[in-house]
Amino acid sequence: MSKVLIIGCGGVASVAIQKCCQCSEVFEEICIASRTKEKCDRLAEKLRPSTKTVITTARVNADNEKEVAALIRDYQPDLVMHIALPYQNLSIMNACLECGVNYMDTANYEPEDINDKNWREIYEKRCKDEGFSAYFDYSWQWAYHEKFKEAGLTALLGSGFDPGVTQAYCAYALKHHFDSIETIDILDCNGGDHGYPFATNFNPEINLREVSAPGSYWENGHWIEVPAMSIKREYNFDQVGKKDMYLLHHEEIESLAKNIPNVKRIRFFMTFGQSYLTHMKCLENVGMLSTTPVLYEGHEIVPIQFLKALLPDPASLGPRTVGKTNIGCIFTGIKDGKEKSYYLYNICDHQECYREVGSQAISYTTGVPAMCGALMVLTGKWNKAGVYTLEEFDPDPFMEALNKYGLPWNENFEPTLVP
Repeated sequence: MSKVLIIGCGGVASVAIQKCCQCSEVFEEICIASRTKEKCDRLAEKLRPSTKTVITTARVNADNEKEVAALIRDYQPDLVMHIALPYQNLSIMNACLECGVNYMDTANYEPEDINDKNWREIYEKRCKDEGFSAYFDYSWQWAYHEKFKEAGLTALLGSGFDPGVTQAYCAYALKHHFDSIETIDILDCNGGDHGYPFATNFNPEINLREVSAPGSYWENGHWIEVPAMSIKREYNFDQVGKKDMYLLHHEEIESLAKNIPNVKRIRFFMTFGQSYLTHMKCLENVGMLSTTPVLYEGHEIVPIQFLKALLPDPASLGPRTVGKTNIGCIFTGIKDGKEKSYYLYNICDHQECYREVGSQAISYTTGVPAMCGALMVLTGKWNKAGVYTLEEFDPDPFMEALNKYGLPWNENFEPTLVP
């Protein structure tokens, strides 16, 4: 009997939980835990009549390692699915190690307080040594590899779409279509319209940090960093149309550079409309994207957290978002001595997602792979002790699960390449 502890009950977690309940033969029991137990209770109440999965709920502060460990000991799960904030990755990994339980998340670690002296020292050395300045990187979690290996436990990192599915796409392309991959372009297009002048499709704090940071890409064995939003391309996306996209730093580039042999270049592009970019620049210019606390009327507030409270909750965007997403990878490389290009991608409709699980497609495209990654671990298809990203496993069963549970993939053998 599989028991799973799911930490988080936001937009992405809600999708993952509903998908787990659609697969009750594997997810026989789940416990939904977050700071706000009432939110967990409401979702559990909604789902119980339509699933055989036994659902319980709990309150937990995921920042508190001892509290997480106590809940794990009490519930005794086979796997902890961490679908809350990447700030909490390390505390939950520590609790899993203490209690002897497998771990997974959907995004790599970054600190909530970027002014913490100990973190800052390590960060500044990494910037100098590695050549990119993003606050998030895999080094903190990769450092746990030997501990998880010695404990005989699996830690699956970044089982969302990007990171996550994009890495499985890379493993699939290498296994089935190339003898060697030379370039990878990851394209993330959201053609949806929610009708607001400005809103973010996932946690505003994480989203705005990521987008306002310098861009970077991997080329010929090292990082090249460029000013934020300084590299722009236009691309004609299947079922979405022509969109402007901008080069960003993104976490899967780091792991793919390590795990795809001899790859020469990896880039990540995301589409943005002009309204979003204008609003973001104005907010950045007046200091609203800062994570440094400021004193306001005798109280300390963090500007970006205050901004988050003012913006629409991403979980509320489902009913009003129309259009489609198109996310995938374009590869070039060599097969049987000949040059080859290949495009592997998914198209997801915002309104279809809302009709199925009450969310927009951004939450859906992250929540479904979280469930599929958990499915791989629980069924033993992905069973290696240590800390791993998705491209380090056999992609085939995961790709089959994507097709089955709502994220079917498409192929193009003559794609337009990104200059």
